[in-house]
Amino acid sequence: MAQVRERMTRTLAEEFSPSHLEVIDESHLHAGHAGARPEGETHFRVRITAEAFRGKTRLERHRMVNAAVARELAGPVHALAITAEAPA
Repeated sequence: MAQVRERMTRTLAEEFSPSHLEVIDESHLHAGHAGARPEGETHFRVRITAEAFRGKTRLERHRMVNAAVARELAGPVHALAITAEAPA
């Protein structure tokens, strides 16, 4: 697991205690695009299910995730796709 991905995974796990969490590095799909670096770790997809999202709108859930990983978004991460849901 790469350094940025590890940090994001750890941060999201600590912040939300999710029942499901995937942090996927999709940087290879964006090679040559804006913000892409040869070493990767620039474009990520997060799929997270946590009780903390219950009753929240999609926008609120995305803001919560963005706030949790603000450090990475301010630095190495160029793009983050988010699917955040409450447990069924």
